[in-house]
Amino acid sequence: MMEPAIEPPGPPPAQGEEEHLSLALANSAIALPGGHTIDLLGTPAQTNRWLTERGLAPVDAGMREMCAAQLRSLREQIRSLFASRAEGLPALPAAITAINDAMTRVPTAPLLRWDDKTGPYRTAPHPTTAIVDHALATLAADAADLLTGPAADRLTACGSTPCNRYLLRHGRRHWCSTRCGDRARAARAYARRTNSA
Repeated sequence: MMEPAIEPPGPPPAQGEEEHLSLALANSAIALPGGHTIDLLGTPAQTNRWLTERGLAPVDAGMREMCAAQLRSLREQIRSLFASRAEGLPALPAAITAINDAMTRVPTAPLLRWDDKTGPYRTAPHPTTAIVDHALATLAADAADLLTGPAADRLTACGSTPCNRYLLRHGRRHWCSTRCGDRARAARAYARRTNSA
């Protein structure tokens, strides 16, 4: 019997992830020191687990690679918009389009289809596709709410290299975790010692 692969633990949730699922999605690819990364959406099973932990999919949703890829793609578009907002730069039109497309993916009724042999019929999307579309729409709407709401001014990138996560700043804190804050303080102390020597 094979032992399941143990994933290295990632940092704790960044400030604001509990309130904003889109922030948790943006932070689901974590850059670590030494050029290592953790991708919480790296496989369909990991994607299913991530969605289940956030109430966006049942445990047995049966994610496929296409579903995981759609979520990873939305993550990159949201990260692009968060970077634009945090740095005060214009947003990429493709990122805006991706968010709007995701928000409008969930049909409210069975869609009309046409079979060349049997003619018109109505059908709901495949159950897994419906779950993924609902999750994408929920995450995109949350990103839009975050970017246009009062918390947008507090959105910032973690100030510790090489961390690539975002957080909602409270006070002067601009690190996503204690680990990143400690690493940044240690780097500053090392730079001071090196410069004074």
